[in-house]
Amino acid sequence: MNETVLDVQDKPKAGQWISLSLQHMFAMFGATILVPQLVGLSPAIALLTSGIATLIFILITQFKVPAYLGSSFAFIVPITIATETGGIGSAMIGAMFVSLVYAIVSLVIWKTGYQWLMRLLPPIVVGPVIIVIGLALSGTAVDMAMNITVDGAKQYSLMHFSAALVTLLTAIICTIYFKNIISLMPVLIGIIVGYIYSALVGIIDFAPITAAKWIAAPDFLIPGVDYSFQVTPTLLFVMVPIAIVTISEHIGHQLVLGKVVERNYIKDPGLHRSILGDGLGTFISSLVGGPPKTTYGENIGVLAITRVYSIYVIIGAAIFAILFSFLGKLMAVIATIPTAVLGGISILLFGIIASSGLRMLVDNNINFGDKRNLVIASVILVIGIGGAKIEFSETFQIEGMALAAIIGVLLNLVLPGRNKNELDDGTK
Repeated sequence: MNETVLDVQDKPKAGQWISLSLQHMFAMFGATILVPQLVGLSPAIALLTSGIATLIFILITQFKVPAYLGSSFAFIVPITIATETGGIGSAMIGAMFVSLVYAIVSLVIWKTGYQWLMRLLPPIVVGPVIIVIGLALSGTAVDMAMNITVDGAKQYSLMHFSAALVTLLTAIICTIYFKNIISLMPVLIGIIVGYIYSALVGIIDFAPITAAKWIAAPDFLIPGVDYSFQVTPTLLFVMVPIAIVTISEHIGHQLVLGKVVERNYIKDPGLHRSILGDGLGTFISSLVGGPPKTTYGENIGVLAITRVYSIYVIIGAAIFAILFSFLGKLMAVIATIPTAVLGGISILLFGIIASSGLRMLVDNNINFGDKRNLVIASVILVIGIGGAKIEFSETFQIEGMALAAIIGVLLNLVLPGRNKNELDDGTK
C-alpha cells in the first residue's frame, strides 16, 4: 500500500501548506461555482459559504474528518422550482428546513444508531432518485449548450454550441486521459478552456470585468432584509425530500473517505456529528444566500492521489475559498462565463450524476429479476423524470423529484419481500 505523506493530524510546512491547500480548493472550485451560476445565486457567496461550511464541519467533527463541503447539485431543480414560485428567498428558506432535517436525523442517529436510516433508504430507492436528479436536468444542459435568447425567444446558435462542445471535450479528455490531479479538475479546466475559446470567437462581453472592483464583498441575501420569511407546504415538499438523497450521499462519502484514510468515521467522531456538521454548513449558507452544501467526492479523490490527509490542508482550502470570494475581478470573470460553456460542462456533470445512481445499483448487486426492485425503480424514474405532481391546492403541491423520492420510500416500506440485512459500517 502507498505510504501516507501527511496523516490527518500532521501539520505541513508553510510553503507546502499553501500549495496543497490551493490544490484542494481548485479541485472543488469548478463544481462549487457552477451550481449558483445555474440557479441564479452569487458565485462569490457560494465560494464564501463553502469555506465557512467546511470550517464548521471540521469543528463539529472534532478536527478528525478531512472533508470539504461544496455546492450540492441535488438541489438545482428544487431551487429552480422554489425560485419560480416564491422568489430566490423561498429557496433559501427551503434550504434552512433541509438543514433542520439534518439536525433531527443527527439527533436520532446519536440516540439509536444509523442502521434504521439505511433500511429506510436502501440503494433501490436512492439509486433511481439520483438517476432522476441527473436526467431531469438533461434538457436544461442541452438547452444551455445550443440555444441563445433573442428578443425573448430561444434560437439555435452553432457558434455557442461549438463553445459548449469544446468545453465538453476538454472535460472528457481531462477525465479519461489524465490520472493525476488534473483528472480531478475536469470541471474547472473545461470551463477555463471553454472560456478562452469563447473569447476567441467573440461571444463574451468583457465590460463587467472592466467595471468590477478588485476587492468587493459578495452579494448577501439576508432573511427579513432582502426577502420576507414565508413558509408554504409546497416549499417544504419541494426542498426537504431531497435530503433523502443528500444524507445517503453523505454516508457513502464517509464510508469511502474512511477506507482511504484508514479510519472508521461512522464510529469516531460518529455519523451523527458529520451529518450535523453538514446540516449546519447548509444552514449558515442559506442564511446568507448560498446554496445547500454537501461533502465532495473530488475531495476524496485528491486525498487518495496525493496521500495527504492533513486536516490543516482542508482548513487551508476553506480559508483560500473565503479569501477568493472577495476578489471582485475574479467573480466578474465568473459572471461572464457564457451560458453555452456552462451547458457544455453540465452535459457531462448531469450525466455523471445519473450514472452514479446506476453505479449504486450495480455496486449493490440490485437484482432487477426481482419484481419488487423492478417496480420501485420503474415508478421512481417515470414519476421523477415525467414531472408528475399531486396538487392539493394552488399553494400546496408535490411534484417531480420530491414526489418520486417520497413514493420510492413508501413503496420500499409497504411492498413485500423487503431485505432486512443491514449495511456494512466499514468495520469488517
